[in-house]
Amino acid sequence: MSDQLTKAITKDGFLRIYSVVSTDTCNTAQKYHQLSPVASAALGRLLAAGQLMGSMLKNKDAALTLQLKGDGPLGTVLVSADAAGDVKGYVSNPDVDLPLKANGKLDVGAAVGKGTLSVVKDLKMKEPYIGQIPIQTGEIGDDLAYYFMQSEQVPSVVGVGVLVDRDYSVKCAGGFIIQVMPECDEKTLSKIENSIKNMMNVTQMLEQGMDSIEMIKYVMLGFDVDILETKAVRYFCDCSKERMERALISLGKTEIREMIEDTGEAEIVCHFCNHAYVFGKEELNTLADRASRE
Repeated sequence: MSDQLTKAITKDGFLRIYSVVSTDTCNTAQKYHQLSPVASAALGRLLAAGQLMGSMLKNKDAALTLQLKGDGPLGTVLVSADAAGDVKGYVSNPDVDLPLKANGKLDVGAAVGKGTLSVVKDLKMKEPYIGQIPIQTGEIGDDLAYYFMQSEQVPSVVGVGVLVDRDYSVKCAGGFIIQVMPECDEKTLSKIENSIKNMMNVTQMLEQGMDSIEMIKYVMLGFDVDILETKAVRYFCDCSKERMERALISLGKTEIREMIEDTGEAEIVCHFCNHAYVFGKEELNTLADRASRE
């Protein structure tokens, strides 16, 4: 079964819920980037968050970027997402290896370190929306909950999880976000707060075989919920030779001429899928001419 995302709302309109199963998405990222287990866990959690937050965008052409810039060994963890549920991402240092925590779990917090979480939303207006907060724990779910509260004033419960198998493949991955609407009453707030205290974590839900609809039914046990939409989501890189040509042209005629003199060719590797695009001498001459005209 391909990855799927579900949106729901309680019948009283007090709570919005989003859930995603993103195992294939994370496995695609793992294969593209040859991620270590802790890098898989960090990027996988942020990819799931990207799919969940992308589904909140109202404009179908809108997009968002999530970036964790910490002082831990992973360096930058970046995810780009759109409203359709397509995501792509990368980690600066994909082969980081750290000792497990005392409870036997991957130490994502230490791998990320302290720094900033940035959320950039391109809503197809004049200026993008940019929200930035200090990283709280580096575990990603906590950081996103803090972001929603501080930058968007929306109290939220965020759970994201990735379980890495012994062969470094991703056994399961996904997440959920519960958001409190402005008109929510105290009784509902107390009920959801009590509910999440005894909840299984995301990977436990996924190991039991829950899909995105079943996850919502589980986390919203005792609430009347309307399922609004379920759709397929995926890891998708939209890089192309034409895009790379534009990147080269943007460097300017002089720099392209220097490449021709130095090596006679240029190779550009996509950050998101590691596909290499090679431009020979003739192609570079053509691009240099275009750069001088633009």
